[in-house]
Amino acid sequence: MRKPLRSLRLINMKATINNIQIDLSKPIDISIPLTNNEQNPIAWYQNLPEIEPVKMGDWIGKVSEGKSSTNFNNIFFNPHAHGTHTECLGHITRDFYSINQCLKQFFFTAELISLEPKKVGEDLVITKEHISTALDKTNNDSIEAIIIRTLPNPESKKHLNYSNTNPPYLEEAAAIFIREKGIQHLLIDLPSVDKEHDEGKLLAHKAFWNVKDVNQVNDDARFNSTITEMIYVNEEIQDGSYILNLQFASFENDASPSKPVLYKIEK
Repeated sequence: MRKPLRSLRLINMKATINNIQIDLSKPIDISIPLTNNEQNPIAWYQNLPEIEPVKMGDWIGKVSEGKSSTNFNNIFFNPHAHGTHTECLGHITRDFYSINQCLKQFFFTAELISLEPKKVGEDLVITKEHISTALDKTNNDSIEAIIIRTLPNPESKKHLNYSNTNPPYLEEAAAIFIREKGIQHLLIDLPSVDKEHDEGKLLAHKAFWNVKDVNQVNDDARFNSTITEMIYVNEEIQDGSYILNLQFASFENDASPSKPVLYKIEK
């Protein structure tokens, strides 16, 4: 009996990238969806996202209201505060730089590591030693992206209000180490790589992007490197090497909501 075309597509959805084979029919989504209820994570003292039908006079853009043939919503949100997002160095510079112009390649070799931040005073800190120790255990010498899963890793991370909670963060030395390893893309399951209340120092952001002066960006700053924050990597996903497909909406903005997707490397 002839198999349906859909099945044939799934069977043949293999891709080879730089001699690495992956199965495109088995994506691993590590993004957090954006909603307008308490299931949505929040950071930076913002309210929930708003998703509401357009209203014009007595017309409401919602099929169930009876006067519209379509659902027609306005959405108000902040990419930095309301879920998984990818940002470029334009997030911290005086001049405008857009993630849509900085990131033009979307598939990368990636390494997923898990670590428990170190207690330092009242802070929980991801140190250079955390990163170097984890990467020493890998056999991947061509890492383009690093994905950091912090421990413990409850599913409630996807729904937290991080405002005024002093979440864990990356120390400056760790960000420098990642940069000096030549890793171009940093993904983490926290609202920021920097300390929540840091007096605007942004040490990890600046170190990772090699930005020495936010008012006049140096030529050797890392214009094509990105930071993706507020991901969630569930417990079933094992540490190790993957291919990352870093997808984002085409906003001309310093950051955009994004959908990082991992693919297992087939042996």
